[in-house]
Amino acid sequence: MAIPTYDQLMLPLLRLAGAHRASDLPTAEKLLGDEFGLTHEERATMLPSGQQTALRNRTGWASFYLMKAGLLVKPKRGYFEITDRGRDVLKSPPPNIDKAFLAGFPEFREFLTGASAESVGGTTQTLVPSTAEHTTPDEALQGAYQQLRSELASQVLERLLQVSPEFFEQLVVELLVVMGYGGSRRDAGERIGRSGDGGIDGIIKEDRLGLDVIYIQAKRWQGTVGRPEIQKFVGALHGQRARKGVFMTTSGFSADARDYVSHIDVKVVLLDGIQIANLMIDHGVGVTPVATYVVKRLDSDYFDEA
Repeated sequence: MAIPTYDQLMLPLLRLAGAHRASDLPTAEKLLGDEFGLTHEERATMLPSGQQTALRNRTGWASFYLMKAGLLVKPKRGYFEITDRGRDVLKSPPPNIDKAFLAGFPEFREFLTGASAESVGGTTQTLVPSTAEHTTPDEALQGAYQQLRSELASQVLERLLQVSPEFFEQLVVELLVVMGYGGSRRDAGERIGRSGDGGIDGIIKEDRLGLDVIYIQAKRWQGTVGRPEIQKFVGALHGQRARKGVFMTTSGFSADARDYVSHIDVKVVLLDGIQIANLMIDHGVGVTPVATYVVKRLDSDYFDEA
């Protein structure tokens, strides 16, 4: 079963509050998970940020919207309880509670008017999801970020497929240096990339002291890399008495190739095109920031007078 949306949680949450079964989010999250028959894996599903479970996030927003409509009230930090208005709703409950239903209460309409639109240069800008959407603001923001990132990764990979093999070999060494291997670009790595290199395109120091080296193979191509190519690279590593290697390609690896590296003594890491693109985004290689949005939360400790 899919994790319920925040609007699917509002009526069950109000019922839990009305029955005095839940007055805090951890308890409500557990009971709602039980009510919807969620598995352990579903309850543990995290938001893209990895900071909070999806169920906790949606439960929190469900309680927030119920409070804004005057159906719940917050008696103290971290707790909620039902109001007389909330009890009246439960006497003749609707099939479900969503933003459209809550908009029937003046406090919620006032909240939407103040929080959902802002005049910028004479134009109204929508800031929160419409009543027809079922994602929380956190999920909408993180989902949009993930979509933008996915599109950027596709653009980066497309450009990687267009560069020369020599440029790609230099790029992968540069990426590994930026990731923290070695130190400076000049001292940490060097590109070999010449005929007779024995299947090795570059070497890089594993750390700033050069206690060990990592050998690199870089393939800028579109065909799937199979086991024979990986075996050739491993053979080159043995020829250098090397213990570690990274095989990087703009394409992908066959299942047989990935299975092979999991059963050999030499440590070989396989990085496909999408993985390389995402590492470039993470470490600012070949990309540049265009906007930064800082999401803040209330610092409850600041307002604690105790």
